This record gives sequence, structure tokens and C-alpha cells, in this order.
Amino acid sequence: MKEYEMIRQIFNECPNNKTRDNFIEEICTDDLDTYVKNMFPDKMLRVEKAVCADGSIVYDVESAGLHQRLTFTEF
Repeated sequence: MKEYEMIRQIFNECPNNKTRDNFIEEICTDDLDTYVKNMFPDKMLRVEKAVCADGSIVYDVESAGLHQRLTFTEF
């Protein structure tokens, strides 16, 4: 299994509060796509994936009206 550092950013859509929550986790998985889908049980999930020049993988996820960004960097 591969080891990743995951940075999870939760964006607040409230007009008077544009701050976001940030969480950092270490995870092990061989399939990031499945890992991300299993994090969000919502059937109306919208996921956009991007691979950055530095090798990190970024998922922009919208679930239940909430925008989150997951950034994975392999150890």
C-alpha cells in the first residue's frame, strides 16, 4: 500500500464567513479514487480530480452542498 499525507479543506459558503477548516491525516491506500468515494456516502457526489506538476493529487468534492478539497502527497 502507498502512504499519503492528506490535507482536507472544507470551504464555508456562508457569506459572512469565508474561512475554511483544514485537517491533515496520514492514510494508506492503493486506490485513491475509491478511498475518496468511500469518504462521502452521498449519491449526488461531484468529484473533479487533478494531478499537479509536483506529483500531488487534488480532488475537489461537492457533496450535500458542501465544497471540500482533498490534496494527497505520497510519502
